[in-house]
Amino acid sequence: MSVKDLLKGTGVALVTPFTKDKAVDYNNLTTLIDFVIDEAVDYIVVLGTTGETPTLSKEEKIEIVNHCFSAIAARVPVVIGIGGNDTRSVISEMELLPVEKAIAILSASPYYNKPSQEGIFQHYKTLAGETSKPLILYNVPGRTGSNISAETTVRLANEVGNINGIKEASGNMQQCMQILKDKPQDFLVVSGDDHLALPQIACGMDGVISVAANCFPKDFSAMVRCALDGDFMRARSLNNILLEGYELLFAENNPAGVKAFLGEMGVIGNHLRLPLVPLSASIHQKVKQYLQTLNS
Repeated sequence: MSVKDLLKGTGVALVTPFTKDKAVDYNNLTTLIDFVIDEAVDYIVVLGTTGETPTLSKEEKIEIVNHCFSAIAARVPVVIGIGGNDTRSVISEMELLPVEKAIAILSASPYYNKPSQEGIFQHYKTLAGETSKPLILYNVPGRTGSNISAETTVRLANEVGNINGIKEASGNMQQCMQILKDKPQDFLVVSGDDHLALPQIACGMDGVISVAANCFPKDFSAMVRCALDGDFMRARSLNNILLEGYELLFAENNPAGVKAFLGEMGVIGNHLRLPLVPLSASIHQKVKQYLQTLNS
């Protein structure tokens, strides 16, 4: 099967649970994995930004990937996030992490140093030449400070054989539609914005890599599935229920929002590593109120 076929639908950008003393909580990581799989997500993304990867050591990353493969036990496909703003360091991490069982590598464009479009192209071309794994671009200008243009995305898709998809989180609908218009037929395009996933699927995207699917896996996955099946009436109904949830997830920072939800739901502890901190009391109260409404 192609990457596009394997990664169609809802991927969850998995959070990394921590204990009160900020160690990785592997017991709760297993609990979270079982929860999202039982609630019908289609695949799992490990070591994304939602997993607080900037605060994880290399040793922790290796252990988390190995633990996830063991806990997932081939029930759903796995994508591993490996990115950075030094091309050589990203290559080293691709060699370091146990990626053999992964379907693909998701790699955010270089942050902070703001390369030109040619620099972004050469960065990804170089990464793709150093791995046999399919590579999925990740465009998230709000975090990286630079945008992967539609032209650069399509150029990479056409010129580099194992660049097989993009997670598009620019929020620029015109850019997204341009990619969908010009891309090769078998090139995967997924949303990186939970609140835009429905209209973007309507435009032709293949699904979403989601934060919300950590805490609303059943309803969110059902919404995506309905949209992909063309049942937009049902998809809209589910999406309307989740709209306030999307707002609360990103009200202050990610993953503080989703960890607050998961903590209230009893799935994992609400613990983050600095510089991230838990939600403010006022926003957390809104999380509690929304969950009460959702459950009723």
